[in-house]
Amino acid sequence: MTSTTPASAGHHTEGPATIGDVPGAPAAARAERLVRRVVGGADSAPVRMRAPFTGQPIATLPQATDADVRAVFDQAREAQRAWAERPVEDRQRILIRLHDLVLKRQEEALDLVQIEAGKARMDAFDEVSATALVAAYYGKHSAKFLSPRRAAGLIPVLTKVGEIRHPKGVVGIISPWNYPLALTAMDVLPALAAGNAVVQKPDNQTALSALWLQELAEEAGLPTGVWQIVLGRGSQIGDALVEESDYLCFTGSTPTGKGLAAKVAERLTSYSLELGGKNPMIVLPDADIAKTATGAVTACFSSAGQLCVSVERIYVHESIREEFTRAFVAKTAALRLGGALDYQAQMGSLTSEAQLETVSAHVEDARSKGAKVLTGGKARPDLGPLFYEPTVLTDVTEDVKLFAEETFGPVVSIYGYTDVTDAIERANDTKFGLNASVWSRNGRAGWEVAARLKAGTVNVNEGFAATFGTVGLPMGGMKESGVGRRNGAEGLLKYTEAQAIAVQRGMPLRPGKGIPPKLWVRTLSTSLKALRRLPRR
Repeated sequence: MTSTTPASAGHHTEGPATIGDVPGAPAAARAERLVRRVVGGADSAPVRMRAPFTGQPIATLPQATDADVRAVFDQAREAQRAWAERPVEDRQRILIRLHDLVLKRQEEALDLVQIEAGKARMDAFDEVSATALVAAYYGKHSAKFLSPRRAAGLIPVLTKVGEIRHPKGVVGIISPWNYPLALTAMDVLPALAAGNAVVQKPDNQTALSALWLQELAEEAGLPTGVWQIVLGRGSQIGDALVEESDYLCFTGSTPTGKGLAAKVAERLTSYSLELGGKNPMIVLPDADIAKTATGAVTACFSSAGQLCVSVERIYVHESIREEFTRAFVAKTAALRLGGALDYQAQMGSLTSEAQLETVSAHVEDARSKGAKVLTGGKARPDLGPLFYEPTVLTDVTEDVKLFAEETFGPVVSIYGYTDVTDAIERANDTKFGLNASVWSRNGRAGWEVAARLKAGTVNVNEGFAATFGTVGLPMGGMKESGVGRRNGAEGLLKYTEAQAIAVQRGMPLRPGKGIPPKLWVRTLSTSLKALRRLPRR
């Protein structure tokens, strides 16, 4: 297939980032205030973080030691006991107040997320809206999820049983840099609602967003000490986080997740992991090409592709492949890149030099092995140190790194197919299984294809937002994309221990004095047969 757009097609830009002395006077004062909330760090060298848009310093962050982290867990255990004793309705009211504060003060959050993550402002707003949705959801539903549950006892009337939920204790949460506000909310808020204390380690690069939400939570009424934040490299404080946590929640790479799971297993505590992905999109032959091309741009290039659920592979039916590719490439080439704190740019920059190196290496490897770059394919240092153009490739073969490896950047490959079963098999032919997308004018046909995809979430006629934004749905990965789920009832109940209680009255469950065992067995067997015939409850 020939290129429909020159490989050097230009992208609309907003000029060099104009943040100035990042993050600017008001934001600088706010950053200093937030940094003071970090626990520990007196005995280790601080780390200076820089803004992706400009390379200018953002903040100097204290780094905890192993001893600091263990001391924080001791403090959190003290705070957790009183927090767990409070009625769940009190905890819900705090989350509702937090929801209101997040929306009221969203401009602060938008600035912080843009400055430390390098996002376009609309992508930063996705984080604000997700945070508000999570706070509202658990602010409304936690009491229902945690209420005692009745069940049918062994012997009706005589055996009364129930299930109650206890908080795990102190939850350790290791958060990534790519969605620092939304993923903090998704993991921390249900843990708090369940009556746990939290010790969180956000990534240094985007720690301010987590600190901002923590500050608002305490303003909403969360007691001091129930949610504490430490900073540091995993090599320095990772052991303390694993060894002190009563439950560990991690979002990050698959290799790191496997290592943490092995360490947690030694302690026989539990964990949840959201790991890597190589998310596919299947375009059925009846898809609306214009709408699908527009949706694909959002699915692939939101947050510069640095989103765990973003699309990196597109399978298009051959009957519409050329027309779809032409439309998609044109829309991709028209994206506006920029780094100002406003809504003009449609895509921001990458967040770190490591990501820029990975993206560049993947594209150059593909190009050297015969893949065609239809648009993009190069860094844009004229805009800022970490900008890279949104890139569309075709003719990608199996020997290319990005064919199967996660790129985690603004790069997507297009493949053709003629049989939908073949497309499904190719979409499933990966060690990952996080998210997928199907596009069709026929919703039922889209649903049927979605049900055959091995991914924790699948969206029909959407890239990822429909499942990501529906907090009542579980979100997580199959295969090497993770273990456990966030969101929904499961996203809260995973932070609890289930306890079964039975009260037995009257008839004993072993033969009483003077009752022959054979008579007791016959009587009980007759009762079991009768119970099977009773209607389900």
